[in-house]
Amino acid sequence: MTNTMTLKTMEKPRLSVKVQTLATIAAIMGAVAVPQIFHVLGAVLGLGTGLGESFLPMHLPILLVGLLAGPYAGAVAGMFGPLVSFAFSGMPGIAMLPFMMLELCVYGLAAGLLRTVKLPVILKVLIAQTAGRAIRAAAVLFAVYGLGSDSVAVASIWMSIGAGICGIVLQWMLLPMIVHFVERMADEEL
Repeated sequence: MTNTMTLKTMEKPRLSVKVQTLATIAAIMGAVAVPQIFHVLGAVLGLGTGLGESFLPMHLPILLVGLLAGPYAGAVAGMFGPLVSFAFSGMPGIAMLPFMMLELCVYGLAAGLLRTVKLPVILKVLIAQTAGRAIRAAAVLFAVYGLGSDSVAVASIWMSIGAGICGIVLQWMLLPMIVHFVERMADEEL
């Protein structure tokens, strides 16, 4: 007798390559534009980059594209969003760039893999967040202890979670509502 665990999946339309590509481009644009809004507000309010570090605005479009367009769109947007943002604005900083690229790639990939799994959206977001943060933590530990890097500290693992708790909660609140709204609109189109 074998024990197997299967996840129930939902019927969702298969998206064309064109739709996935457009969704990826939109998410990359969002990953560049949304953080800039937070950085401008931070500058105006005298908080510097504090708003971006607290509300994690780059994470929203990446998780969203994964949940709506699937793992390919999510992973590609997650990998290139921080890179394009760095090219345009210098943010995230060069020391954190590879870690954010890896973390957001995993966010998008995990959210995308969960797209058709029958779970509440908030649970999908939580799983994707956990996967992304775990991979980021492993990468930081490898960089520090395996490669001897001093450009990033092990403490940054916990500091980023503590500083970003507002953004994590914001993702829990906004993403289920946005996904529900988009899926409802798509159902009405069919």
